[in-house]
Amino acid sequence: MNTPAEKQRGSDSNSPTTRSPFLFSIFQAYLRLFRMDSPVDEKTPSTKNVGVDYVVNFNFANAKDKNEAAAQFEKLIVYLDKVGMRTEVRDGLPGKLLVFVRIRSAQKLVGEVYRARVKDWLHGVRPAAPDTETQRSLDKEPLTEAERLRIVHSLLTLPQSEGGAGITPGKGEWSCVEGIFPLHDHEFNKDWMKRWSTTWTVGPEELGNIRDMFGEKVAFYFAFLQSYFSFLVIAACIGSASYFVLPQYSLVFAVFNCLWSVVFVEQWKRQEIDLAVRWNVRNVSQVQSKRARFQPETEKEDPVTGEIVKVFPAWKRLCRQALQIPFALGASGILSALYAFTFGIEIMITEVYNGPFKSVLTFAPTVILTVMVPVLTGILSGIATKLTDFENYEHESAYEAAMVQKIFVFNFICSYVPLFLTAFVYIPFGHVIVPYIDVLGLMAAPEDEKMGTQAIFEVNPGRLRKQVIYFTVTAQIVNLAMETLVPYIKRKAFKKAKEFQDKRNGNEIPYANDAPEERPFLDRVRHESELGVYSVTDDLREMCMQFGYLCLFSPVWPLAACSFLVNNWIELRSDAVKICVEMQRPIPHRADSIGPWLNNLGFLTWIGSVTSASLIYLFSHTDTPTPLTLAGILIAIVFSEHVYFIASLAVRVALSKLDSPGLIKEKQERFLIRRRYLQESMGIDEETEHTGIAGAISVEGDDETAFWGRQEGAQGAFAAGIELIKSSKKEQ
Repeated sequence: MNTPAEKQRGSDSNSPTTRSPFLFSIFQAYLRLFRMDSPVDEKTPSTKNVGVDYVVNFNFANAKDKNEAAAQFEKLIVYLDKVGMRTEVRDGLPGKLLVFVRIRSAQKLVGEVYRARVKDWLHGVRPAAPDTETQRSLDKEPLTEAERLRIVHSLLTLPQSEGGAGITPGKGEWSCVEGIFPLHDHEFNKDWMKRWSTTWTVGPEELGNIRDMFGEKVAFYFAFLQSYFSFLVIAACIGSASYFVLPQYSLVFAVFNCLWSVVFVEQWKRQEIDLAVRWNVRNVSQVQSKRARFQPETEKEDPVTGEIVKVFPAWKRLCRQALQIPFALGASGILSALYAFTFGIEIMITEVYNGPFKSVLTFAPTVILTVMVPVLTGILSGIATKLTDFENYEHESAYEAAMVQKIFVFNFICSYVPLFLTAFVYIPFGHVIVPYIDVLGLMAAPEDEKMGTQAIFEVNPGRLRKQVIYFTVTAQIVNLAMETLVPYIKRKAFKKAKEFQDKRNGNEIPYANDAPEERPFLDRVRHESELGVYSVTDDLREMCMQFGYLCLFSPVWPLAACSFLVNNWIELRSDAVKICVEMQRPIPHRADSIGPWLNNLGFLTWIGSVTSASLIYLFSHTDTPTPLTLAGILIAIVFSEHVYFIASLAVRVALSKLDSPGLIKEKQERFLIRRRYLQESMGIDEETEHTGIAGAISVEGDDETAFWGRQEGAQGAFAAGIELIKSSKKEQ
């Protein structure tokens, strides 16, 4: 899998491992830790997947009785056979079956690939139509692993009206189908992790490999993370210079930070288009099949095609979408109230209370949030899912966008409300609010024995900075551990417990039906069937929230970008390990961007300009905060908004003047298409000129014919012109 350039780079004495052995040695130790837990022999070739496209995990223990399970299993096999799939069945984990699926014939696959590419061309995704000879078309553009798996997956999951089997795991008539997943290519995974353990950055070629193996949706995430990481180098330099040279809450740093965020978002918008063109997915969101869970209500004639299609009234969906407003307000109110309540308790314990057990009670707010936040977000996420299902979206992209916006509300509240409370409530108004918190007088500070007076509460201005450091350093480390190490420890613990339970029950050989030569392969498939389903949305959410800390609160602690730079270097590689080891292989869905998260980045950039201006207004002049007035805040907000919009417009115009490889490729393809059609049209014109079509030649004997018949062709016209010139000279 390694290219010659990669091999040369790996053998160079100036390789990244030689230049910075510390970070790379840590990551290589991290890889060894996970490889020890992997049930796959590193020498096992990728062909060990024996041509399996997908595995259907059928849980017959979920059925009411064996007859219901048998009926659903029969329907599964029949439907798979109808769409051209070949199946094999083996024992799965207790109470489950593994149904191995592959497309039945190469001709079927080639036909589906060609039809998919023609559909892309008709919808403007591809600039040119594929070659009419299918084999020649595949020779020009070889079939990738991701494209093959995507097409097979569409045959399994598309509604029957669109040529698929209509399998929806865990829903309706497919309640026993627990999941559908492709198998990992462990040879690719091994080479991938090895390459990334010795390189600093992810180049276009590596992103292309990810796209060919896992699809554009995953590739867009890694491209975004790499682009964000590259821009963090600039942000870290600006932040370090500001930290050591400029005063805290510097207006200069706030302006540069705002400009940095604007440039990054606008550049990423342009890079998205560039990647979409290079990967042939530009406007792919227009090529959408209906969701299998979409429930139409009426039928009407399509004004474009004239076909009778099933639809759900737009006005009714709009009415259902209106429920998002009270839901968002309610969820925000509940979570904000929880954080405000916990914040008040924390202030009482840490800065008012001086009684017994203070060191223990200090942990009470953390315990409350640790217990209550997951419970509340779980309940609210369930409500959000049901509300999104109720909105009955026709396409998967619209469903995902609606769900992401609801999740973004939760994450915005949980991530930033504690800092907003400290910056805009506790520090400006703490001396007014805190005395009212101790309503019963039980937590008042004891009288000073020498002075004979009560200790007076004072606002701690360093609290905001400590909180920002916690969220940008400590919380990032905790999240990384929760994302990587905790699942590893959890899986090891469950594995040991299962082995102990099997040994105790005498089930040391649970799979007696396995053929000896298939046993290693089946053990690996059973292991992968237990893994979680990878969600690129979770990783994008994490990066989006991190970007928000940088936009909103960098003026408080300018070194936040340095912390994120180190974290994201590790994150870029730990996410690769997570996909290869911790999760099932992602289904290679297509995308032409990072989806609705791009709008969320723009929103955070805008609100970051407002927050930064407010922080500078409050804290830049003296050690004590400036009195908070409505006029002052409004002036700061209006000024920052104008700077933001002017900067966004300027950056967008400047970037529009630059070309990129993808856009150049798109222009070249359009030029070649125009030139080909023009050449064909000119050829037709030359043939018709000699035949005199369309009645252009007049009848013999007309004045017109006599006029045009005096000189024969171009030579006659030339001779007549020369003769006139000579005769004119003689006369002169």
